[in-house]
Amino acid sequence: MVEATRRLGRSGIAVSALGMGCWAIAGPWTVGRTPLGWGAVDDEESVRAIRRALDLGVTLFDTADSHGAGHGERILGRALGGRRDEAVIATKWGYTFDERTRQAIGPDASPAYLRRAVRDSLRRLGTDRIDLYQLHLADLPVPRACELIGALEDLVADGLVRAYGWSTDRADRAAALGHDAPHATAVQHSLSVLRDAPDLLAVCEKYDLASVNRGPLGMGLLTGKYRPESVLPRDDVRGMTSGWLEWFRGGRPAPEWLRRVQAVRAALTADGRTLAQGALGWIWARSDRAVPIPGCRTVAQVEENAAALALGPLAADHFAEVERQLAALRAAALREADRPYWPSPMLPTARP
Repeated sequence: MVEATRRLGRSGIAVSALGMGCWAIAGPWTVGRTPLGWGAVDDEESVRAIRRALDLGVTLFDTADSHGAGHGERILGRALGGRRDEAVIATKWGYTFDERTRQAIGPDASPAYLRRAVRDSLRRLGTDRIDLYQLHLADLPVPRACELIGALEDLVADGLVRAYGWSTDRADRAAALGHDAPHATAVQHSLSVLRDAPDLLAVCEKYDLASVNRGPLGMGLLTGKYRPESVLPRDDVRGMTSGWLEWFRGGRPAPEWLRRVQAVRAALTADGRTLAQGALGWIWARSDRAVPIPGCRTVAQVEENAAALALGPLAADHFAEVERQLAALRAAALREADRPYWPSPMLPTARP
């Protein structure tokens, strides 16, 4: 069994070892005609899923203000009504949007926008504080990010934010935050059995930061439900062709990634786990700072993921077999040129 709670970096905030990612339940929003959501959602099922996660001991819920152009935060706030003190809310800012048209507009890295964005998020979430507030602009240059620290510290002093972090796959960005920002406590980055992140994990260890892991199930590939002939709906972000979204291509699962899933399936499921539970167990075996946040759309998905908590980290021999199977593939995938653009789709002005 994995420890029921983990410390959220140097903040000392206690969170469940498993979180819930809320991108998939945020509903549709677009940049132009290009979808950025996971298609149509059932808000009532989303609310039930969040509440079921709480019932099963999941306390960390991760969203972003731009997800669903604000709708994701509203649904999370509604689901947590009356149970706010049981949850740790993580959200993000940095991408602007139009709530009425559900259109993404572009990035804004200014301190003035940060101060507006946090109050808008508090209103949509129906809460008086955000537990983990994360910069969503993954590739923002370090000097520009450091200009935000003063405003973030003011938000902490005012009690609006308990701690903050950066959602980025760039180790230099994470290190700068860990070194310079007093109340920085977490880095959200991509981590899964298919894509390791040793550089980010090393930064988290060095600066006592939590490793919050997006994509722990490869956007669904590590659930085992996709086959080579599977086709994603046109209103699903995974159904678009984009350089930053590596797991799917042309609306279908990428064949090379399906082959990698098949290569590790036996080791991940050897002790009776489902494939998804094995993938989560690999992350817990990889680092005791890691908190995976798999996305969930239904109560059934929440229940399957939460059951992994009782199974705990992958056994040492099964973990070693996974590493043996993926060693050569992972070495190639860690090349900087092969990294996906995370954590947000590439908008026209996404890279400063």
